[in-house]
Amino acid sequence: MSTTTTEPRERILSPAYAATTIAMFALIAFAAFEAMAVTTVMPTVARDLGGLDLYALAFAAPLASGVVGMVAAGMWSDRTGPVVPLLASLALFSAGLLVCGLAPSMEVLLVGRVLQGLGSGAMVVGLYVIVGLVFPAALRPAVFASFAAAWVLPSLFGPGLAALVTDVWSWRWVFLGIVGLVVVALVLLAPALRGLEPHTEGVTTPSVRLWWAVLGAVAVLVLELVGSASGVTALGALVALAGVWVSLGRLLPPGSRTLRRGLPAVIATRGLLAATFFCAEAYLVYVLQEHWDLSPGRAGIALTCVGVVWATSSQVQARLGERLSHTRAMLVGTVLVLTGLAVLAALVLAHDLGARPSAVLPAAAYVLAGAGMGFAYPRTGVAMLEASTDRDRGFNSSALTVADSLGAALALSVAGAAFAAAERQDLDPFLTVFAFAAVAAVLGVLAASRTRTA
Repeated sequence: MSTTTTEPRERILSPAYAATTIAMFALIAFAAFEAMAVTTVMPTVARDLGGLDLYALAFAAPLASGVVGMVAAGMWSDRTGPVVPLLASLALFSAGLLVCGLAPSMEVLLVGRVLQGLGSGAMVVGLYVIVGLVFPAALRPAVFASFAAAWVLPSLFGPGLAALVTDVWSWRWVFLGIVGLVVVALVLLAPALRGLEPHTEGVTTPSVRLWWAVLGAVAVLVLELVGSASGVTALGALVALAGVWVSLGRLLPPGSRTLRRGLPAVIATRGLLAATFFCAEAYLVYVLQEHWDLSPGRAGIALTCVGVVWATSSQVQARLGERLSHTRAMLVGTVLVLTGLAVLAALVLAHDLGARPSAVLPAAAYVLAGAGMGFAYPRTGVAMLEASTDRDRGFNSSALTVADSLGAALALSVAGAAFAAAERQDLDPFLTVFAFAAVAAVLGVLAASRTRTA
């Protein structure tokens, strides 16, 4: 009688990978917590610093600068390996948190937000490269699943904890408190970083792509600053919009801007999903405070519910697998996002007309949009990879993240300009923003319908 032994199957929490997995999970979770927390407290921050006119820019700035960080980190990692770019990204992210936490004015806080965006965008790219170098192919799907899971806890506790910290101490500790956590995560990640050898023959990537990323980011921020102006200054907004349009043409696959069928439409769907959903998210807590008189903590419950529903919806579409085509999943998701945002805009209008709907209803409408994001958002990545080859997988992956960040930043800039213009005309600025998001969501449905290749 003979016996056979099999090697135990490796897992991402096996002794060889546990510290690296936990450290990367922690970094993603801290960045996610910062995003959820800042959305909750930003109305308070803007009022405290006297910068409500720069409210939208506080969200658009890190998204726009994040595009530059992504492209720069990708080029740097190809040339030298991921260690130095990742360390630089964490330094930038932490510096941005310190600047925001100590900011004496909204203008200084915006500088910190730009630094945060540069760092967080570069950090994500660095972590992705480390996954490819440290983990075997069989474990990589589990690692990326852990990245998605890292958003669940911040969604559950981030808004409430941010509101509590603001009430007990100050909103400044929402930023400052994360710096120490980043240091702890870096200590855990250090052993894996020490084991990575620098590239002996780095890949030289043309720097023109970085300059197009810089142009797109700057144009988005200029658009928000001058978009609501009148007269000659308004021409600057048109120039900035043209700059964004041209840079997108250089950073995305051909046809993405015109919703060409197949991969270009997939990239466009991702950008429009981010544009519509995150534009509305930036103003959700704000409108619940201003129109429904909720505290930051109670208003932030809506963000918690969205996080849970997004994660649940994402699991549902994953379990359906091939029984649900990518195009159908993206169509269902974009329709749900459109429905949620349209209902949200209608409820704000009803409030303006004196109907006084319950605050539960606008929160529920946004949660419905969150369910749509969970259904469609993951499928854009899967569809992109299936449509890619070894020759263009890196470019297409980068294009997907660029469309995500730059699309959201552009929408926030336009929304900020529309918000200011509506206030000057004595119109409800929140209705203007949510109506804009709903109209953009119509384009998202159209793009999703064109993602089928045949």
